Amino acid sequence: MAHITLVLPFALPLPEFAPDLIRALDAPALAALLSRTSNARRLPVSDGAYALPHESWLARTLRLSSDGRPAFAHAAMRGFGLDPNGATWRLVTPGHIQVARSHLMMADPRQLHLNDADSRALFDSACALCEELGQALAYGDATTWFLRADGWSGFETASPDTVVGMDLTDFMPKNAEARPFRRLQNEVQMAWHAHPANAAREARRLAPVNAFWVWGDGGEPGSMPTLTTYAAPGWLAALGKERLDTLDALGGVLASDGMLIAGNLAEAAIAADWSAWLGQMQHLESALFAPLLAALKDGRVRELRMVLSSREGLLESSTTPMAQRKFWRRPTLDALT
Repeated sequence: MAHITLVLPFALPLPEFAPDLIRALDAPALAALLSRTSNARRLPVSDGAYALPHESWLARTLRLSSDGRPAFAHAAMRGFGLDPNGATWRLVTPGHIQVARSHLMMADPRQLHLNDADSRALFDSACALCEELGQALAYGDATTWFLRADGWSGFETASPDTVVGMDLTDFMPKNAEARPFRRLQNEVQMAWHAHPANAAREARRLAPVNAFWVWGDGGEPGSMPTLTTYAAPGWLAALGKERLDTLDALGGVLASDGMLIAGNLAEAAIAADWSAWLGQMQHLESALFAPLLAALKDGRVRELRMVLSSREGLLESSTTPMAQRKFWRRPTLDALT
């Protein structure tokens, strides 16, 4: 029987919307999984965190942390078939920075719909600038690049999902050690301002890619669980053994120990599009929660560990076939509040 960990970033709605969303969500399987548990605990996010709760949890669980900070870069590089070769690398996410009323704000990279051709063109432009400054650049996929950052220490930058929709001033390092980072950002932004790939994107009514967000540390993985991803960002999917395009065939996932990360809730939650969030949760109910509950009840899964998060906190709970027999516990979705 398998031991499965299910990670659901942004499955916890914001508290002010949670009561209405729970009333609208028809998810009896999820309710049973969250109510008939063997243990459960809720962890708050620490003040000043430079990663979201699920990102910090993943870094600890996958043993990918550096001085307590998530360090996904080297493991993600290896997932793309790239060799860190003993150097220090950081992740790079192409993005779009927009001017709000009183501050700069980065849009959700998922909404850029950046294809490989545009990304490659912008990468080649940035690559020349990086080499002039003595920094190598490597390509993973359209939304995931890597920058060699030997000697870049004394400052940290936040993950893209942490800064999306926030005042970027609060996350930009301002100390002397960050000068090369700020200089490189400015150089790349100027080079991309009139880049043909951005002109073509604007002609297609797509936002220009005008930001070069460098984040995360390197870090060599320890013993990692078998990781499967669905609808996850490129850097996260690269950590896994398998990327699922759909949840139609879960047999392989349920047959062996491992971790499944379902990232399909993120875009809707970040945009506060709660109608779309409900739609994605209903999809998970039929395609994921119901099959997992059935697998628990018939003994194919020995333990299911669930990790649900929001920007503000994280819920861990575990359930087993024995826990699902606790008929006196009425299934509810109250754990989402």
